[in-house]
Amino acid sequence: MLNRINQCRFFLLPQITDARGDLTFIENSVHIPFDIKRVYFLSKIPFNAERGGHAHKALHQIIIPISGSFTIHIDDGFNKKSIHLDRDDQGLYICPFIWREMDSFSEGAVCLVLASDFYNEEDYFRDYHAFINFVQDEK
Repeated sequence: MLNRINQCRFFLLPQITDARGDLTFIENSVHIPFDIKRVYFLSKIPFNAERGGHAHKALHQIIIPISGSFTIHIDDGFNKKSIHLDRDDQGLYICPFIWREMDSFSEGAVCLVLASDFYNEEDYFRDYHAFINFVQDEK
């Protein structure tokens, strides 16, 4: 598949707003395209830190900037795109075989990740050149 990057898209999350603030919620398989099996978040990210630097073979994810902002760079081996995330009511869907790197974290940024499966080290590409070779040989 030569254009997986176009499968990465935003999901608008339901939000209830009143004088007390905003309440944003996600219901399993209702607001996102998979069942959630794992939830984790990144916080206290040092200035100039980079996160990610990997791709998954089977895992689907939604990445949400709960607080602050950051930029995610996605790459399917043929196409690249950089997306600035700064809305807590939007989640970016990342499908399998997308290399991702994240940077430009604002002070106090919190990144929430919803994952379709439990942690499995064998699901990772951690070497960019191995990832590129795999997806380009797959075409």
